[in-house]
Amino acid sequence: MTITVLPEMPAGADELSVWPASTTPLPHGGLAVGGVPLGEIADRFDTPAYVLDEGEVRGRCRTYRDAFPDADVLYAAKAFLSRAMVRWVSEEGLGLDVCSAGELELAVTAGFPAERIVLHGNAKAPRDLEAALRLGVGRIVIDGPSEIARIAAAVGPEGRQKVMVRVVPGVSAGGHDKIRTGTDDQKFGLSLTDGGAQHAIARILGQPQLELTGLHCHIGSQISDVKPYLVALRRMVGLMARVRDAHGVVLPELDMGGGHAVAYRPGDPALDLTALARRMRAELVAGCAAAGLAVPRLAVEPGRAVVGPAGVVLYRVLAVKRTGATVFVAVDGGMSDNPRPALYGVRYAPRLIGRTATAPPCTATVVGRHCEAGDVLAADVELPGDVHPGDLLAVPVAGAYQLSMASGYNLVGRPAVIGVHGGTARLLVRRETLDDFRQRDVGA
Repeated sequence: MTITVLPEMPAGADELSVWPASTTPLPHGGLAVGGVPLGEIADRFDTPAYVLDEGEVRGRCRTYRDAFPDADVLYAAKAFLSRAMVRWVSEEGLGLDVCSAGELELAVTAGFPAERIVLHGNAKAPRDLEAALRLGVGRIVIDGPSEIARIAAAVGPEGRQKVMVRVVPGVSAGGHDKIRTGTDDQKFGLSLTDGGAQHAIARILGQPQLELTGLHCHIGSQISDVKPYLVALRRMVGLMARVRDAHGVVLPELDMGGGHAVAYRPGDPALDLTALARRMRAELVAGCAAAGLAVPRLAVEPGRAVVGPAGVVLYRVLAVKRTGATVFVAVDGGMSDNPRPALYGVRYAPRLIGRTATAPPCTATVVGRHCEAGDVLAADVELPGDVHPGDLLAVPVAGAYQLSMASGYNLVGRPAVIGVHGGTARLLVRRETLDDFRQRDVGA
C-alpha cells in the first residue's frame, strides 16, 4: 500500500518523544508512521493491529552496533519474533538469543545462521536441546546443574557443544520485582554466593563433550541506571579470575545480558546506551588488567530496546462509560494482546488519532474487552472529553512483550502485525481467527 503523505501539522516534540522517529503529524489529528497514516492502516487491516516500523528497528540495531563495535550484540527474540524481524536483525549484523525450540526453528527456517544463535532457558525441554544440537546453535547457556549431564549425553561421545554458564551475581536491578533476575531469590542461573556457579564450572570443564566458552548473566529488565551493570561486570570478572586460578582456564567470552530500559511515556527514564557502552568497556578493561586477565569478548542482549519503541498498537473504542468519577474507555483489545499492565503495572500513553477533538481533556481509564476487572490497559490518562465509540486510539512503545506474550483468552484472537516502511504497509503476521481456534480443537 503506497500513499501520499499529507502536509505536516505542528505538534510538540515532547508529545511524540516516545514514538518512532518517522512519526509525522497529519491534518485533523492524524499521525503517519513509516510514511503510512495510522487511520488508513486501521481501515485496511482492522483493529486491534500492531504497526511495526522497519526503519526504527533497523536504526536501533545500528545504534547498538555503533555503541558496541567490539562486542557481539544479540537480539533477544522473546521480545518479539517474526520472519520479517529475523531478516531485519540478520541483515543489520546482530546475533540472536532464543528461549525455545519454537523460536529457534522459526529463526533458522527464516534463514538466520544457527551459529549466531544462543539458546537460553531455566528449564530446557528435551525438544529444545534436540533442536539446538540438530541445528547447530552457537552457544547453549547452562542454567542449572542437571543440564550439564543432559547436554553432554545428548551431544554424544563424538560431539562437542559450546556452552556458557548463567551466573547470578547478587545484583538487584529492574523496574519490577517480577523482572529482577540478578539475585538468588528467583529461578534463573547459578549462584555466585553459595558456590553453585563455581561447582557447575568445574563439572563442565570435566566433560569432554562440552566446551565452556564463557560466563553469562542477566540482572533484570527495564534498568535505567548504568551502575548495576558495572557492579555485576566487576563480580563476573572476579569469577573469571578465580576460574583461571583454580583450573588454569581463561574464558574468552562474557555475556552481560540485556534489560536496557526504554521510556513508555514522555519523561520516563531510559538507559543511556552510549554511557553504558563506554563505562562497561572501561570497567572490563580495568578489571581484567587488575586481575591479569586477557579481556574477553563482550556480548549484550537487547530486546525491548530494539523493538519496543518501533511498535504502535491501534485500538477501536467500543464503549465509553462514566461510573462515579471514573471515565472508562473500552477498546477492542486488552489483556489478551497486552498482559503487561496486569502483570507488572506498566503505564502507557494512549492517544486519540484521526480527528481533531473539540472538547477539553478528561482523565480516563482505558480498559480491555475481557471478563477480568484487571483488564486495564492505561489507568488515569488524559483523553479528549468527547471520546466516543468508533474513535481510534494509538498506543506507542508497543513492539516488545505485548504480542509475544499474547493469549487466547475469551477466544478473541491475536492481532495482526503490519510492517511499515517508506510509505508502504504490508502484513507481516496475520490476525488469528475463529477458524484457527476451530482447527486446533480436535475433540468431540
